[in-house]
Amino acid sequence: MDATKFLEALNEIEATKGISKKSILDALKESLRKAYVKSLGGGDDADVRIEIDEQVGKIEMRLYKKVVEEVNDDYLEISLEDAKKTNKKIKVGEEWSEEVPVEEMARLTALTVKSVLRQKLAEASKLALYEAHKDKIGEMVTGIVEKCDDRGAIVNINRSSVYLTRRELIGDETFEAGDPIRLYVSEATNSDKGPMVKVSRSDAGFLKRLFEEEVREIYDGTVIIKAIAREAGIRSKIAVYSNNPNVDCVGACIGINGSAIQKIVGQLGNSRDKEKIDIISYSPNDALFIIDALRPATVTHIYLDNENKKAVAIVPDGQLSLAIGRKGANARVACRLTGWNIDIKEEQEIPNLDVELKSVDQVKEEEKDRAQKEKYERYLSQVKAARAKEAEEASSSNGIEKAKPQQIQDDFLKEEPKVEEKAPEVKPVEETVEPEVKEAEPTRVRTTTTLESLEKALESDKKKESFKATQKTSKRPRKITEDEIENEEKEKPAEEVKKGPQMDIYTKEELEALEDEENLYEDDYEEEEIDYDDYDKYYDDEN
Repeated sequence: MDATKFLEALNEIEATKGISKKSILDALKESLRKAYVKSLGGGDDADVRIEIDEQVGKIEMRLYKKVVEEVNDDYLEISLEDAKKTNKKIKVGEEWSEEVPVEEMARLTALTVKSVLRQKLAEASKLALYEAHKDKIGEMVTGIVEKCDDRGAIVNINRSSVYLTRRELIGDETFEAGDPIRLYVSEATNSDKGPMVKVSRSDAGFLKRLFEEEVREIYDGTVIIKAIAREAGIRSKIAVYSNNPNVDCVGACIGINGSAIQKIVGQLGNSRDKEKIDIISYSPNDALFIIDALRPATVTHIYLDNENKKAVAIVPDGQLSLAIGRKGANARVACRLTGWNIDIKEEQEIPNLDVELKSVDQVKEEEKDRAQKEKYERYLSQVKAARAKEAEEASSSNGIEKAKPQQIQDDFLKEEPKVEEKAPEVKPVEETVEPEVKEAEPTRVRTTTTLESLEKALESDKKKESFKATQKTSKRPRKITEDEIENEEKEKPAEEVKKGPQMDIYTKEELEALEDEENLYEDDYEEEEIDYDDYDKYYDDEN
């Protein structure tokens, strides 16, 4: 055998099938052994051992038998006389072996070797596929279509082939050889029948994984998928719940302008009739959950038999076919989603029913009351827990305070006495309690004057002072006209009206100072003789 070609064949099988060389060699050994045992024409318990040296391309096959005095089984035993024909030193109880030429055996049983080798390689391929996907159950994988027909499709996944039946495909979708295809790993087992990996596109998990990929709120855990039911290619229903009250679970799954749901529907095959997806809000109230599950039909009344998990839903007249759906798909999917056996009736059949029906408004009102009661109970439990925690902390803190003095005393007694020099006694200083002095609150003065008014007042004061200064230095009194004298004679001082005690404007000292100032001005006028006739022209009325 050419070693180079043999190694090339091993590498090619390993690359195309994804099978290790050890598995290929084990499959070849087993096929040769079975083919030779079959050629012996007896049972399959013959002891045939095969060794393959892949480096030199040599296959060594030997038949082993036990040397005995009397032969009972020709396939496992040989007499001492016959054994000594090939090995004269052999003894009873030892193993006798004979080399079997592979070339001669191959001519006789080539077809057997080929079929067994093919079977063993297929088993090794399945085992490799199982080892690669046993930890990927519930995940999505991508493969390449090798062949597709009306019965199903053959898909290559990780250099191993899997077969998809028409039931595992979505509706009547079709593929061409070489098309990429996404699959959901639903099962991976290794039983007595051999390893098996089951993939599907019609499984409900396939739709769930698509929602997780396209809806960010589902991926990060804000929105949870509570239940999902599906009839691939016809209708699916998915119940979602939001952990955040500010996030609309249904709106998040639909997306802006339906962008998210359109992407998901686009990946559900290329069949003529697109699969319809109903997204409903999950409710712990079974009645409300069933009412939403029967969409797009409108439920008006409902009855629940909790013991038998049976429900009667009433829809308006003319909506029975809508509630049941095409080929009964809507009703079946709703039952599978809720876990209830739902019987759908029209309103005209209500008189014939012997059950106590509840309207949808009544169910919603009861659910509202239940939610409020549950919220109140939750609040009470939180208050009780908080009070219990406070009481526990208070008791623990009291225990610590009580234990401190005892602990200090024990520590003091445990200490060894030390001899130290006596220090002078220091009398304790009595603490004096000083009366608390309250700081006086600063009084706030509010003024209504502005800065401009203050500046004007200052300017007027300056003008008055300058005027007084000029009056002191000026030696010319103002000339009084004849008209002023006449007016002064006519005006008489008005009698003072006593309105009660009045305060003097000037003090006695200020009045004396004013009199002295007037006398000073009079003396100045008497000292100088001034001819005022020269100034009359300035006071002439005509000029």
